[in-house]
Amino acid sequence: MVHDQAQARGAVDRFFKISERGSTVWTEVRGGLVTFFTMSYIVVLNPLILGNVPDGTGQFLGGNSTGGDLAAIAAATALVAGVMSILMGLVANFPLALAAGLGLNAVVAYSVAALPGMTWADAMGIVVLEGLVILLLVVTGFREAVFNAVPRELKIAISVGIGLFIAFIGVFDAGFVRIPASLATPTELGMAGSVGTWPLFVFAFGLLLAAVLMVRKVRGGILIAIIASTVLAVVVEAVASIGGRSEDNPGGWALNVPALPDSVVALPDFSLIGQFSLFGSIEKIGPVAVILLVFTLLMADFFDTMGTMVAIGGEAGLLDAKGNPPRTTQILIVDSLAAVSGGAGSVSSNTAYVESASGVGDGARTGLAAVTTGVAFLLTTFLSPLVEVVPHEAATPVLVIVGFLMVVQVTGIDWTDLEVAIPAFLTMVLMPFAYSITVGIGAGVISFVLLKIAVGKSRKVHPLLWVAAALFVVYFLLGPIRTALGI
Repeated sequence: MVHDQAQARGAVDRFFKISERGSTVWTEVRGGLVTFFTMSYIVVLNPLILGNVPDGTGQFLGGNSTGGDLAAIAAATALVAGVMSILMGLVANFPLALAAGLGLNAVVAYSVAALPGMTWADAMGIVVLEGLVILLLVVTGFREAVFNAVPRELKIAISVGIGLFIAFIGVFDAGFVRIPASLATPTELGMAGSVGTWPLFVFAFGLLLAAVLMVRKVRGGILIAIIASTVLAVVVEAVASIGGRSEDNPGGWALNVPALPDSVVALPDFSLIGQFSLFGSIEKIGPVAVILLVFTLLMADFFDTMGTMVAIGGEAGLLDAKGNPPRTTQILIVDSLAAVSGGAGSVSSNTAYVESASGVGDGARTGLAAVTTGVAFLLTTFLSPLVEVVPHEAATPVLVIVGFLMVVQVTGIDWTDLEVAIPAFLTMVLMPFAYSITVGIGAGVISFVLLKIAVGKSRKVHPLLWVAAALFVVYFLLGPIRTALGI
């Protein structure tokens, strides 16, 4: 029996190249669990975004005219995320997990499904179309060619920008930084400049604990910090009965109230799988409007994943001399299939998650971590009550720590070369400021091309960067374009 187990571990090690990348099976499993706990909020948040908005006919996703089926959306969200994360691990052997994309789901809910006459099935059909177009661009080599055309310095800037972005996500989702009630400033510390609430204390505890454990090089420190913070949150809630955050209770817990559930297991409802209409939207809003909507989703998917895989690869030490991760084509193919699967599963486009950096920060280096995250998502379809125990305040401190780990790559940029330093700076700052990876990449690409033109070096710009810059110009002008077309 012991010999068989050793053989099995050896086969897993060889398949995922675990020892070759300086890792261990347990480190990969632990890193996959860290990634899961950091991004598992999507199982709760995606239903709240998609399930509470009526489509153009007044119907809610999976429900009727009064509300959506949140349980069914949650089950489908976990199922698609689990399957696609496992596929990423097996096919690309990269520590990158996938799930319904935040931002993309809001676009689908508020800008696609809500159009007059549109149904949720039509909206999800547009997501499938976008995924198929992305897949075609990957198969033809265009998507990877554009990625390879991006200068190494901009790739570093993308990674650093994502580090700043996910750190901002961490402090904002926890309420450590938030929009002030007075609107006197864009954001402020805690509540009126104070962090004197129990949920924010739990966040600060988790952040400091994760930092201490990382400095002391404690293995599994990030996972320990999440678990310890969750336990503390449960104890605090049991004693103080704080409740969830709302307008009447701004000092409450974000997203989940950390109370022990009445039951651990819940049977999943997969009735939303396959509920999409591939071409129904064309009849409702016309081909031009459909093309513009597909283009909007495509631009976000196209460049978000490129930036994310560079950031994850850089943090894991897996990039080559040109700043490219291994098996780039396989990564992009799986990501494209995830977009298709998200639409087919009625949960919006699935995409690579920057939160995967949390698992990498805990030591993950191979696809086994992504497989572990995927298995955890599949189990969540039955164990959703347990996921709802972890509040944002216990999970998001990890994002701040990982943001730091990614920002240190900034030393790889030559700040004396203004032709690349200024685009790099715009890339980094606009990701958190505009709350969009795509916007940051777009600003970097456009400014890089324009500065090369200004100094008479336009011939040194890769032809595909000209194409990318032109597409980004169109992307940034979509509002006026839609107005001019009456859409």
